[in-house]
Amino acid sequence: MNYIIREAKRTDMPQVLELINELAKHENASEQVEISVSDLEQEGFENGNFKCFVAEVENKIVGMALAYFRFSTWKGRTVHLEDLIVTESHRGTGLGKALYQRVVKYGYDHDVKRVEWVVSEGNTNAIEFYENSGANIKKNWYTVHMSENVIKKKIEEYNE
Repeated sequence: MNYIIREAKRTDMPQVLELINELAKHENASEQVEISVSDLEQEGFENGNFKCFVAEVENKIVGMALAYFRFSTWKGRTVHLEDLIVTESHRGTGLGKALYQRVVKYGYDHDVKRVEWVVSEGNTNAIEFYENSGANIKKNWYTVHMSENVIKKKIEEYNE
């Protein structure tokens, strides 16, 4: 299969959002996607909050990887891979691996100390792939989220 892995452009964001929605639907979480094309355009291209790479086949975006810089108090600057998505019809073709390698190269090119991401414990194919690539799965760490509603509630409590 002929494909191109390239940096996303602002005009790619509608197709990137389609991929995000496809992943959410696959994970039975469609209602949790709140982001819009304009959010992606503003945060990625005006504010520079992330870098997005896309996989293109026959002029159609069929995969994406979204990453951004973080800072580790132990390591220094790192790259966090937020999501790597390949549309269902193109899974198993090597596009996911190519996107993954592009993110790792992005980290290398920016002299980071670590590339990190989160993988669901039920995604055994991805876990096996990541382990085979040399990544270390941190089984004793938990991902912690605080929702917007809880943030607001806590701020109100702190201000009392």
